[in-house]
Amino acid sequence: MARDFAIARLPRIEFGAGVRHRLPALAAGFGRRVLLVTGSRSLLQGPFWPELEAGFAAQGLDVIGHRISGEPSPEGIDAAVQRYRGRNVSVVVAIGGGSALDAGKAIAGLLLPGNTVLDHLEGVGPERPYRGPALPFIAAPTTAGTGSEATKNAVLSTHGSGAYKKSFRDERLVPEHAVVDPDFLATCAPGVIAGNGMDALTQLLESYLSLRANPFCDALALDGMAHARDSLLALYRDPGNATARAGMAYASLLSGITLAQTGLGSVHGLAAPLGAFFPIPHGVACGTLVAAATAVNIRALSERDPGHPALARYAVVGRLLTGRDSLDDGDARAALVERLEAWTGLLDLPTLDRFGITAGDHPRIVANSRGSSMKTNPIVLQDAEVAAILEARQAAADAG
Repeated sequence: MARDFAIARLPRIEFGAGVRHRLPALAAGFGRRVLLVTGSRSLLQGPFWPELEAGFAAQGLDVIGHRISGEPSPEGIDAAVQRYRGRNVSVVVAIGGGSALDAGKAIAGLLLPGNTVLDHLEGVGPERPYRGPALPFIAAPTTAGTGSEATKNAVLSTHGSGAYKKSFRDERLVPEHAVVDPDFLATCAPGVIAGNGMDALTQLLESYLSLRANPFCDALALDGMAHARDSLLALYRDPGNATARAGMAYASLLSGITLAQTGLGSVHGLAAPLGAFFPIPHGVACGTLVAAATAVNIRALSERDPGHPALARYAVVGRLLTGRDSLDDGDARAALVERLEAWTGLLDLPTLDRFGITAGDHPRIVANSRGSSMKTNPIVLQDAEVAAILEARQAAADAG
């Protein structure tokens, strides 16, 4: 019998090669003035912008552009809200990677209320309930990794003293439309494909292993991991591979849906302080740690709770990602770790030292890893076990 579960609101999804052409008409359905949030360069200097610009013009839309450079910060969101609050914006459209989508989501949520985002950030400030209303928001990802087009949270970061990476989260922030066009991935550099793709795979894996996993999301997570298995390396080797582009865009979308419903795990628990304290891209942090985190979780479960259902789930994923259906559970778990380690190498994911991280930094990272993601990890890891995840990639750096 299926377990009880509830599914939070999802966007209307437009998926497929060429669906980017629907963006102007979708925006026009909400009014005439559009706040368009993009990254600093890649879209506006790339091959897709002229046709999008012409489409907005054909719909008679008044487009106000706002560029995001790097990951969005609370100060940047507040400044944007104050800048555009009196401009009678009808709809916010974000086209770009996770940073642009998260920024657009936060701005859309605050343009009407007008207050600071610090009122609502988890683990920061007063954590006041968000009352809304939010402006309509349309998300169009140009990378395959974060799944932000399907989630209710906007991740914001600060750096330097007191650095953090926290979420502004509410179901009213979910996009009205998620426009997922795999063609956008044709312009992604291999390093971006690798980091974002492993982020998507990690989100699918952690959703499937989450303490809040449910049958609905299990089916999506397994299907997403199968598509990532078949598409990630192929896309990394050839961004012109249309089948691989579609497979990874689909896997990323499903990862956003599942993480929003189930939560994540230890990899994302560590990725938050790593991204706040050091200049390591989020996808790279996830990709470089997922094999080590999987090994540590399996070992902790085997030693302290050998009957835990997550062990059987790890075996399911091991058989899925390797295609070796005849493996028993123990061999399947070992094969899963080996496969993740192999992909980490094949995708040339850097070790932690590349970002100025040393073994001396590990205690501070571990101390700040106990956020919301860690709470849904299948087992509560001891500090030494969390540190072992970091050490596995730090040791690889030292040995190299």
